[in-house]
Amino acid sequence: MFRLEVDKEINLVFLQNSMAPELYALVESNRDYLHQWMPWVEGTTSVADIESFIERSVNGFAKEATLVCAIEYKGKLGGIISYNKISKTLKKVELGYWLAEALQGNGIIYRACKKLIDYAFHEMNMEKAEIRVVTGNLASRKVCEKLGGTLEGEISHSENLHGNIAGHAVYAIHNK
Repeated sequence: MFRLEVDKEINLVFLQNSMAPELYALVESNRDYLHQWMPWVEGTTSVADIESFIERSVNGFAKEATLVCAIEYKGKLGGIISYNKISKTLKKVELGYWLAEALQGNGIIYRACKKLIDYAFHEMNMEKAEIRVVTGNLASRKVCEKLGGTLEGEISHSENLHGNIAGHAVYAIHNK
């Protein structure tokens, strides 16, 4: 099982079916918060939906196309971080993440992203890490900037967030 220690507080752990009930409870308790940024929240209404997500994640990993991990903070599940796409031919990964509202402001996403970016560069021989965030998500944009990301541009009409059409800001971190 893939397990990556970020630091004494944070571990990134490959998703497995045994996590489904805890992950669903986390989504449920953060539903209103996550709803503003995540289009999948409305369609996630049961543990079975999480189990399907985990199955898709495992299949994506088997195809070397994705890597989805639970973020463990102080031993408890706090969110998800992933390589949403892995492209060996383009030598890049695309990161995505979400974190429980109560855990915001502790540097968890920054530290987890930094670890996965370093892993991509040093263990997977990638040259670029890309993060796409909803243009209005200022907290995520600050994370990208703190990671040393360069704003490559903004793409309009990138995502439908529950009837609201949102754009994405695209940030890149290059292996130096």
